[in-house]
Amino acid sequence: MKIKVDDLQKALLGVESDRQLSPEIVEGALKEALAKAYRKHENIPDGYVNVAIEDGHIHIYPQRMVVEEVEDDALELSVEDAHKIDPQAKIGDLINEPEVDFKDFDRADVNLAKSVMKQKIREAEKQLIYEEYHDKEGDMILGTVETVEAKFVLVNIGKTVAMLRHVDQIPTEHYYEGQTLNVVIREVNKETKGAQVLVSRATDVFVRRLFEKEVPEIYQGIVEIKAIAREPGERCKIAVYSHNENIDPIGACIGPRGQRVQAIINELNGEKIDIFEWSDNISVLIKNALSPSESIAVFPNPNVKDGLIVVVPDNQLSLAIGKRGKNARLAVRLTNHKIDIKSVSEMEEAGIDYMALAQEMNEQYEEKKAAERAYKQQQRIEELKQEDENIETVDIADFDYGDEEEVEFIPEQETAESEQEEAVEEEQTTSEPEPQQVSEPEPKPEKEEDEMEKAARIAKEQRGKERAVEVNTFHSKFEDFADASHKEENEPKKFKKKPEDSKKQEEQEQKAAAKQQFEQMKPIYSEEELAEIEEEQEYEDESRWDDDVDYEDFDKYYD
Repeated sequence: MKIKVDDLQKALLGVESDRQLSPEIVEGALKEALAKAYRKHENIPDGYVNVAIEDGHIHIYPQRMVVEEVEDDALELSVEDAHKIDPQAKIGDLINEPEVDFKDFDRADVNLAKSVMKQKIREAEKQLIYEEYHDKEGDMILGTVETVEAKFVLVNIGKTVAMLRHVDQIPTEHYYEGQTLNVVIREVNKETKGAQVLVSRATDVFVRRLFEKEVPEIYQGIVEIKAIAREPGERCKIAVYSHNENIDPIGACIGPRGQRVQAIINELNGEKIDIFEWSDNISVLIKNALSPSESIAVFPNPNVKDGLIVVVPDNQLSLAIGKRGKNARLAVRLTNHKIDIKSVSEMEEAGIDYMALAQEMNEQYEEKKAAERAYKQQQRIEELKQEDENIETVDIADFDYGDEEEVEFIPEQETAESEQEEAVEEEQTTSEPEPQQVSEPEPKPEKEEDEMEKAARIAKEQRGKERAVEVNTFHSKFEDFADASHKEENEPKKFKKKPEDSKKQEEQEQKAAAKQQFEQMKPIYSEEELAEIEEEQEYEDESRWDDDVDYEDFDKYYD
């Protein structure tokens, strides 16, 4: 009897429609179920069976193994008999026997096939669910309540139904079928027989995920939740820290007009939330954790390991402990230290100087932080030194500037003195009169220079000489203080010869040639002509003075 696999597969998928299994999984489960049913029918537990699907139909073929010596005719076949069926058969191969008709199976065989198939489908389903959700532990997802029982609630989270146990529920909440809930995946286990995904609303992770959803700064990592301590349905304490000094972590969690924290409180069914700033100093952290009460001092408890004694004012002792010790209990969970709360009067009666002990504890913390900072700085210095060793210095590096010749550096003072000496020598050579054979005076030039222009030119030349002397003799206070001139004399430097130096030298040579040519073009006057020029100049000076003019009125404009 041939079974049409398409109809059987549709029937199986109809039964397991909510399992979302692939056809390959169903076919594999069907093959294994029919193989076990045949073994039970033939009463051969270790029999070989080949279940094949060909042209949309299922075929069941018993098999026997080819061996040299046959010990069991039901399971083994000799080589000679195997060659009659398949000439290429060899030892170890499995040879198909004639096909078995499925209608010969009795009810027990069919029930066994049915149970095996369901088991395989459940195992495949568990494997798929495990692969789907085992990487999502701690994530918050949205589910729908399907069944509400006394000890648990079944929540449909998509591909499976998760269990919300009584211990994972918020005590003040009441659930009903069809209700949508935000839950956190707490555990995924494929070994259990029942529901393998456990969800929760009472864990600290649930509060963390709600803050990540409502506060963008926490989701982006700017504000970090350092610690959470919670009693579901009553109170929750959260320590936050900001990695950006310009952002207030408490204000970011509260939100404008408290909108962010209020949305979280509504999700937690009115659970109170205390938000405070995290601190590395355990004394400061405990003072913040015991809010809204105020703590005066925190110091170690010598009788308890990792224990601390917190001193509070007498009127705030009950506030620090809280209702049924809830406030102190949450502070212990959050700080991971055993806390013993005492009042000021109790400390005074015991004669304990709690302020000195608290100060000593604070000093130890400061020393520890200073040592940590010094260690980090030393590590940073070593890293920088290693980086410097890998960088080649300028002295080691070999730079090639071509074929330019190197000349020795000459200080500016020495160059100025040499230029002055060269100028004096040129003046001496140009000022020596050449022997002239003509005794008669040379004729005056056709266009003589005006006397006023001549006087102005002489005064201008005189001012230029005085200014040049001042520039040569000027020394700044900074130069004397830094002793720059001595440094240049004691440390001669070498530099590359620049093309600007050659240009300056050419300009100086051109100026010297022009000066020499100008000296040669000067008119030569006799003594009589010079005397006449002086008389004319004195006459002009006297004639220009006017006694009727009040020159003092003009002088006041120049004062």
